[in-house]
Amino acid sequence: MGKEATFRCVECNEKASELHRDYSNGILKIAICESCQKPVDKYIEYDPVIILIDAILCKAQAFRHILFNTSLNIHWKLCVFCLLCEAYLRWSALHGSEQSSDPADIIRYTKEWEFYGKFGLAALELTAFCSGALLFLSLWRSCLQGGRVEFNLLLRGLLLSCYGKVLLVPAVIWEHDYSPLCLGLIKLFVLTSNSQAVRVILNCSRRLSLVAVCFGLLSETLTAQACRKLPWSIQDFQDMWTS
Repeated sequence: MGKEATFRCVECNEKASELHRDYSNGILKIAICESCQKPVDKYIEYDPVIILIDAILCKAQAFRHILFNTSLNIHWKLCVFCLLCEAYLRWSALHGSEQSSDPADIIRYTKEWEFYGKFGLAALELTAFCSGALLFLSLWRSCLQGGRVEFNLLLRGLLLSCYGKVLLVPAVIWEHDYSPLCLGLIKLFVLTSNSQAVRVILNCSRRLSLVAVCFGLLSETLTAQACRKLPWSIQDFQDMWTS
């Protein structure tokens, strides 16, 4: 009886039961894919920096290695970190010249109700994005293929592929040097990574993954617009608590 196929070939996306074979005397040899006759996962011998570079270049092989052949479970921590950076950027843009250039003031910022409000808004928009993309993919799979999508794997892929938001860190450090163009390029890069993650997980066409990401972006935009039009604000809650 063969081993259960729990890995994927990074080249052809076929399932594999092992990444390497352990021979006697401590000799390890990378397993060969039975479908494409190439190494199942060449990245197990690569330095993490090389893997990161290939992931930044949105190579499908690097995405398959990270999503299928590793137990990388930092997506929730990465998500919270990126949301904090995004919330700070929105907060600082709101206050503009009122803020101090002293880096130690970031401690004071966490005491502001508006900062937490921006964090909640960013989290809500991310939830809307993921929900919209997952809903579209679920409807596509159920209507056209009669199956179900792996929500946990897709959610993990979407959150991990938001790693491009780490580029917001320089904007946090040098808050007066960023521009709308820079933030727009970061957003485009994140959406491109999201699309590649969906394409790799579902092994689907690039067009379908782009439509799913666009559907998620539409859901995120509508949520943001709805929140702006609500007849209340964080300042109203502040006034209520201080009165």
